[in-house]
Amino acid sequence: MNWYLAVLKNYAGFSGRARRKEYWMFTLISFVISLVLTIIGNAIGAEFISYIYSVAVLVPSLAVAVRRLHDTGRSGWWLLIAIVPLIGAIVLIVFLATEGKPETNQHGANPKLSPQAA
Repeated sequence: MNWYLAVLKNYAGFSGRARRKEYWMFTLISFVISLVLTIIGNAIGAEFISYIYSVAVLVPSLAVAVRRLHDTGRSGWWLLIAIVPLIGAIVLIVFLATEGKPETNQHGANPKLSPQAA
């Protein structure tokens, strides 16, 4: 849960780098929350609840994805590859799952080595 809250605290931080764990834990927890809200919304007849949540976490989701791409040495503009049907989404998932560069790059120091990552 700390990884999820850390991303929300850095709500619109598009600069820097994000570890794989930070990105994937945020994605997992966000998916579970969205699933629970969808089930609750369908049960009480208010499907819009999950849509409100999706809009609320849109900017943090984009920001952590851009930071994740920065960790792999890529520009945040690579997110747009997802527009390409099927192939784009697969390539983006591979980029997001790739281990980050161990050395310092133009986006900052390795987040695994920084004291705040612990």
